[in-house]
Amino acid sequence: MQLFTVGRAAAQTGWSPRMLRYLETVQLVVPARTGTGYRSYGIRDLNQLRCLRELRERFALELDELAFAARLRREPELRSAVDSWLAASGRAGDWFEWEQRKHERLLAA
Repeated sequence: MQLFTVGRAAAQTGWSPRMLRYLETVQLVVPARTGTGYRSYGIRDLNQLRCLRELRERFALELDELAFAARLRREPELRSAVDSWLAASGRAGDWFEWEQRKHERLLAA
């Protein structure tokens, strides 16, 4: 299996090394680590990075929006709290359901 350093992964995908580190921080693309702690990107990671770029361009999404959608999936308690808050806000619940479905479709792609 071919593995890439952060610099080579950045060159292959069009992201900067700094942005790849940020994407890892917000847990959108989390590469493996070598025994010495270096990031090690595999083909799957590179494909995720390419798809993330296409997703952002196609739907005009910001990384923080995607990071929050991913966080909602990872943290059921947060999702429940946001659902409750939006339900109490009246019509905002309709908007949230639409946004949630949109984000789920995007993340599933």
